[in-house]
Amino acid sequence: MRTDTADVEQPATPPAFQRISAARKIKNNLATTLFAAAFVVAVVPLLWVLWTLLERGLRPVLSSTWWTHSFNGLLPTDFGGGIYHALAGTLLEGLVCLVISVPLGIMVGIYLVEYGRQSRLARVATFMVDILSGLPSIVAGLFIYALWITTFGFTRSGIAVAFALLLLMLPVVVRVTETMLLIVPDELREASYALGLPKWKTIVRIVLPTALSGIVTGVMLGLARVLGETAPLLILVGYSSSINFNLFDGEMASLPLTIYMERSTATEAGDYRMWGAALTLVLVIMLINVVASLLSKLFAIKTK
Repeated sequence: MRTDTADVEQPATPPAFQRISAARKIKNNLATTLFAAAFVVAVVPLLWVLWTLLERGLRPVLSSTWWTHSFNGLLPTDFGGGIYHALAGTLLEGLVCLVISVPLGIMVGIYLVEYGRQSRLARVATFMVDILSGLPSIVAGLFIYALWITTFGFTRSGIAVAFALLLLMLPVVVRVTETMLLIVPDELREASYALGLPKWKTIVRIVLPTALSGIVTGVMLGLARVLGETAPLLILVGYSSSINFNLFDGEMASLPLTIYMERSTATEAGDYRMWGAALTLVLVIMLINVVASLLSKLFAIKTK
C-alpha cells in the first residue's frame, strides 16, 4: 500500500515552544552576559596572581641551588641560596599531620555513619566537628601552645606545628569520610549482610573501597589547605635558615614561615627569596592536587 507523505497534514502553526518572545530572548542574553562577566571577574585576579608569581618567583626557582641548598650563612642582602630547608620542614610537618589525622578522621566518620546514627554521642561528635571546621588557625596554634608548651613543658618545635595542623585537618577528613560513606548505597550493605558477612567486614571490604576514591581526594585537598597556614608557625616554632630534620627539637623552617621572614627583611634579596618561596608553595600545592586527581582515578570503582 502506497503512502504519500505529501498528504500528511502539517500543523497550521508551529508549536508554542518554538515561538520565543522578545522578552525571553532579552532575559536569556542578559543572564548569559552576567554569567560571562562573573567568570571574567573570578578568573582575572587568579591569572593576575599567577602571572605575578611567575614573573617574580621563576628566577629563583630555576636557579641551580634552589632545590638543593638552604639560606644558611646568607646575609639579608645576599642573593642565592635555596629552599631545601623550608621545603623539608613543610613536608615533615604535613606528613605527621597526615599520618595522625587520616586514620583518626576516617574512624570517626565510620562511627558517625555506620554505628552511631542518631545516637547522642554521634550528635555530640558532629557538633564538635562543626566547631573545629570553623576554628581559626591562630586559635589552634594558641591551644597547642597552652597545652604542649605551657602545660607539658615542651619546647617550641615542628611537632607542635604538626599538632596544630592536625586540629585544622581532622574535621576535613571526618566530613569527607562521612559524606562519601553516606553516598554508598544501602543496597550494597544489605547484599553483604545477606551473604553472611559481619558488619565490620562489610565496612572494610565493601563500603570503604566504594568510597575510597572520594575520601582520598578530600584528604589530599585538606592537606594542601593546611600546608599554607602561617599563624600556628609564628606561635609554635622559630625560624631557622639551616636544615633541621628533627621535629622534636630546634627551630624549623617551612615555606609559609620563610615567606613571612623574608618579607620582614625589606631588601631586594629578601623579595627575591620571598617570591621564590611563594612560587614553591604554589607548586607544592599544585602537585598535591595532581596527586589527588591521580589517586582518585586509581581508587575509583571500575565499571568495566
